[in-house]
Amino acid sequence: MTLTADVVKNTLLQVIDPNTNKDLVSSKSVKNIQITGTEVSLDVELGYPAKSQLELIRNLVTAALQNVPGITKVSVNVQAKIVAHAVQRGVKLMPNVKNIIAVASGKGGVGKSTTAANLALALAAEGAAVGILDADIYGPSQPLLMGISGRPETVDGKTMEPMENHGLQVSSIGFMINPDEPMVWRGPIVTQALQQLLTQTNWRDLDYLIVDMPPGTGDVQLTLSQKVPVTGAVIVTTPQDIALLDARKGLKMFEKVDIPILGIIENMSTHICSNCGHAEAIFGEGGGEKMCADFGIDFLGRLPLTMSIREQADAGKPTVIADPEGPIAAIYKDIARKVAIRVAEKAKDMSSKFPTITIQNT
Repeated sequence: MTLTADVVKNTLLQVIDPNTNKDLVSSKSVKNIQITGTEVSLDVELGYPAKSQLELIRNLVTAALQNVPGITKVSVNVQAKIVAHAVQRGVKLMPNVKNIIAVASGKGGVGKSTTAANLALALAAEGAAVGILDADIYGPSQPLLMGISGRPETVDGKTMEPMENHGLQVSSIGFMINPDEPMVWRGPIVTQALQQLLTQTNWRDLDYLIVDMPPGTGDVQLTLSQKVPVTGAVIVTTPQDIALLDARKGLKMFEKVDIPILGIIENMSTHICSNCGHAEAIFGEGGGEKMCADFGIDFLGRLPLTMSIREQADAGKPTVIADPEGPIAAIYKDIARKVAIRVAEKAKDMSSKFPTITIQNT
């Protein structure tokens, strides 16, 4: 059998990416196949951050090709390449930010901010450049969750540098006010503040910007959907009927403004007793999955109601940082990978490919 690129591709059609459940050829992940005699080298390019998965996929590809007669040596380079994806029509991408993911709930008190923080940290742990924007002007939580205090610096007096901790770039109104100071602002001022936080923060080459949304479907959400290039939204809910009711409203709002839903996370799905380990569904069960079935969207996963998540968040070290190898951090990382894969499956932004047309008098 003559060793050709087609032989290599046909072999790799049988290699399934365990994260996407798609073969590496159909997903266009296989690049730069080089054949020198009986030696084969190639690149595998993943569209999602996958630091923890690179070795696994490299081993799958190597094992498959080593079984092909005539191949004596295999060299596989696996890497992630995060690109910008399409957003709402008529909204331009931001410079230095490839993808914006809104984390919303519709209802307060369901653990949305903690979930947003851990998702951002999980994406960063997989090798992505990640920022988090605290869009809850009335009740900013990210300064506490990220363990950050102080004021942001400005170099030019017009823009500000993001605050940083745990490998994340962070912007929040909470950095500019005293913790006990209430934001007694009307809607137009709130939306203006949000736009300033977003556009006047000097984000540095982000693969993902996670936006921690305030509860509800009001001014901030409308501004976000009309003026901010959002790649997709994640809905956080609890299994409780009243939380699901508001989550449905939030989901329908995003649908109306042409922002795709990347999936639903069910938080506080079961209470785990810290003494005996007994699990009890105190808020009901199956609500998140039923909502996904009703709307035809993806169920990203469920998180337990445990004291450790709350304690770690209050201490400024969310679970993914405080216990990175623990079972709950593994759930956050799995959900974050699913979110990144949903983004990677979206159409790429092609605006940079189009030429700029200028008309001149000659």
